[in-house]
Amino acid sequence: MSHLWLRRAETLGRWLENILLCTFFASILMLSGLQILLRNGFSSGLPWADGLIRVLVLWLAVVGAIAASRDHKHIAIELISRALPGLLRKIAASVVSLFTSAVAGYFAWQAFRFVKDSRDFGDLLVNDWPAWILQLILPIGFGLIAYRYLVIAASSFWDDD
Repeated sequence: MSHLWLRRAETLGRWLENILLCTFFASILMLSGLQILLRNGFSSGLPWADGLIRVLVLWLAVVGAIAASRDHKHIAIELISRALPGLLRKIAASVVSLFTSAVAGYFAWQAFRFVKDSRDFGDLLVNDWPAWILQLILPIGFGLIAYRYLVIAASSFWDDD
């Protein structure tokens, strides 16, 4: 019963990640296609579209990394862990997940500093939007990945595989 809300939160997170991935990908395709059509057919284009496409690619990449972390689909070398027996395999998996969480946490902290500097300097993107708002996906995304791998490290001992 106590894990029911965790399962619901995970289901909601998966649903939201999938919706965002589809939305960003479709938006990139449509905006890119529209830009090509306008440039080749009418010698014009939307002045803000190229900047927005770049931002959408960033968001798509980060949300894709978050989604990859949910299913352990990041690049991994599991040569040693496959040869280890039960408990040692769980310890190795936990250590690797803790290391991954620490690296992602460090990236989240550095991304937070980057976004803060961007806000402090008044950087602008995409039709004069404050850049820091569009860059928020970086600390949030790396923070979510760090959290997810921390949970994976803890749960590696609970799983009965």
